[in-house]
Amino acid sequence: MSVYDPWPSVRRFASHLDEVNGTGEAERALRVLKLTEEIGEVSQAYIGFVGQNPRKGVTHTRAEVAAELCDVVITAMVALCSFTDDPARALRDKIEKVDARYMEA
Repeated sequence: MSVYDPWPSVRRFASHLDEVNGTGEAERALRVLKLTEEIGEVSQAYIGFVGQNPRKGVTHTRAEVAAELCDVVITAMVALCSFTDDPARALRDKIEKVDARYMEA
C-alpha cells in the first residue's frame, strides 16, 4: 500500500502564492488569517449539517463538512511553509510530541 505525500502539492501551492503575492510579512500574516476564514466555513457547514438554524434547516452534508476541514488543513500547511524551510519535518515533530503525550496518559 502506498502512502500519499501531500507536501509536493502544498509546496507548489505555496510557491505559486509566493510568486503572485510575494513573501513579505503582510503576505505571511494574510496566510495565517486565511485560516480564520476557512474555519468559519467549517463552522457554517457544520451548522448546516446539524440543521441548527431552523429557518434554513439542514443545508450541508457530512462530506461537505469533511471537505471544509480539508481546506483548513491545506491552508494551515501552506501557511506553515511561510514559517519554516522544512514544513514536513515541523509537522512530523509536532505530531510525535503530541503522540508522546497521549502515550503517557
